[in-house]
Amino acid sequence: MKRFRRLRKPHIRNFVQEYRLTSHDLWQPFFVLEGKGKKEDILSMPGIKRFSVDLLLKEIENYIHLGGKAGLLFGLTSHKDLLAKNSYDPKGAVPMAIKAIKKYFPNFLVITDVCLCAYTTHGHCGVVQGENIDNDKTLPILAKMAICHAQAGSDWVAPSDMMDFRVSYLRQALNNEDFKEVGILSYAVKYASAFYGPFREAAHSGASFGDRKTYQMNPANSREALKEARQDVEEGADMIMVKPALAYLDIVHRLRQELTVPIAAYNVSGEYAMVKAASQHGWLNEQEVVLESLLSMKRAGADIIISYHAKDALKWLKTHENQ
Repeated sequence: MKRFRRLRKPHIRNFVQEYRLTSHDLWQPFFVLEGKGKKEDILSMPGIKRFSVDLLLKEIENYIHLGGKAGLLFGLTSHKDLLAKNSYDPKGAVPMAIKAIKKYFPNFLVITDVCLCAYTTHGHCGVVQGENIDNDKTLPILAKMAICHAQAGSDWVAPSDMMDFRVSYLRQALNNEDFKEVGILSYAVKYASAFYGPFREAAHSGASFGDRKTYQMNPANSREALKEARQDVEEGADMIMVKPALAYLDIVHRLRQELTVPIAAYNVSGEYAMVKAASQHGWLNEQEVVLESLLSMKRAGADIIISYHAKDALKWLKTHENQ
């Protein structure tokens, strides 16, 4: 006897699906430029741009209208040096952006990246001595950067440098300046990944020598991820991040089983660029692939998904809700 599977209407299945993407899950990264009236395309990341603060406000306004509730800011500067002095300049692109966003959109959650790579002439994430990173000399500069962002009004700071003990150092520095309410989202599990390539172009942060494998994690390691995450939580991290996302969903899942703090998954530039390139050639359906990928991150255990697709995803989700 032949067996048949009855075709069900999609809206009936939606009532019982186990996981669902919402606007609360998604954070959009933004690249901030110095100056005014500037908007620059990023060749390797179609649809993503760098904005000066005045034009960034318009972009965030559009994002909020789609349901966006939070954004992660990355700064660029034309004033680079060996000690990343512009990283904690209160008149730098990121502090000025924070102030402007909080003035016009006070309920928008602002998270700021804390790292030196975009501010140093060599492009590494810390102070360089010879051809080595000086961990201990890097920590005070990171603290100055975090405090500068907090003074401007940032809700969360997100250290992405991968220096040892930087979470406890930043927590103490913030507390000493009476910024106990500023949260720390630690890039606790940041792998030395090939998926970051387009970001280097976007942030003008490519390393002029060597690589980041001495202070970012080996892609082969999973037990180390748990060790790093636990250490950052013990040091005071309020949330931890796994980066990249798609190739490391097993890590997201394992950390979700072991930890109680919120977990963010970063859907990074290379993952974004691959989908964009394939969709532009007509090789896949961008909307379906993006929403499926983002849903997989939530299913793995991510509480927050940081993605360059966030704005488009919110638009697609809103369309689905209205159907």
